[in-house]
Amino acid sequence: MAVYKIKDIEVLTGIKAHTIRIWEKRYGILVPSRSETQIRTYSDKELAFLLNISLLNKSGHKISKIAKLENEEISKLVWDLKFSSSENSDDKLILALVELDETLFRDTLAILIKEHGLELTFTNFIIPFLDRIGIMFLIGTINPAQEHFITNLIRQKVIGEIDKLPIPNPKKDAVMLYLPEHEWHELSLLFYQFILRKKDINTIYLGQSLPYDSLMECIEKLKPKALMTSLLSSTDENFIENYFKNIEKDTNSMPVFAGGAQIMNYEHKLPKTVKVIKSYLDLENCMKSFIENTSTN
Repeated sequence: MAVYKIKDIEVLTGIKAHTIRIWEKRYGILVPSRSETQIRTYSDKELAFLLNISLLNKSGHKISKIAKLENEEISKLVWDLKFSSSENSDDKLILALVELDETLFRDTLAILIKEHGLELTFTNFIIPFLDRIGIMFLIGTINPAQEHFITNLIRQKVIGEIDKLPIPNPKKDAVMLYLPEHEWHELSLLFYQFILRKKDINTIYLGQSLPYDSLMECIEKLKPKALMTSLLSSTDENFIENYFKNIEKDTNSMPVFAGGAQIMNYEHKLPKTVKVIKSYLDLENCMKSFIENTSTN
């Protein structure tokens, strides 16, 4: 069971630490445990309870009224809110993570996609959510099982949306999508695949952890017009520099579209053939450029 400090709770719930202290003192919302140095600590159960309180408060329920409710009444009100709309979806996604609630996560994601489409859902909701759980993972307040649980649910949903799209004409110029060897964080690459397929761009999807020699064999056999990749996992600066210089040399300067934290960290080390994807707008511009270049060749 995780133990959270009040700063962790602030990040995860969006409730200011000062506000939490007032709620505890004035309304007795929670009585947290304290360490030997009198630092407040909270359990998973208390975090979930505060997320529920936050959902009700953001939906118009006054904290003074919530404090007088029995747990069963709070649970009923929260249940009615959970599956009604995309309102307060950020809290719902975190709550689903903490409680490993697949139904809540899938239904919240489905409502968001229905209301906003996958592109806006991914950029405006999923990426900020992943940033929050990234902080949780780094400070040790979620374990790998929780992170894998959520990212695989997102992965399944994105794949499902890709499967709804028609397959582009295989005779068109193609973009080959892959992750370098030992890179397993696939969500961004799947999102790129969705965007390209939606624009009717022919794609060759090779997935995670592809050895360099295998990549070169596939390029030789399938002859794509561009590569697309992502790097999130911590890696050596020299590896990044040499890896993309080798691609430039071995592919006769084929364009490479690349995103992820490590790409942005070492952008200054990359050859000019690498177009860095920092945002959804960058992705749009890269694809516009690709379409224009292939249509004129």
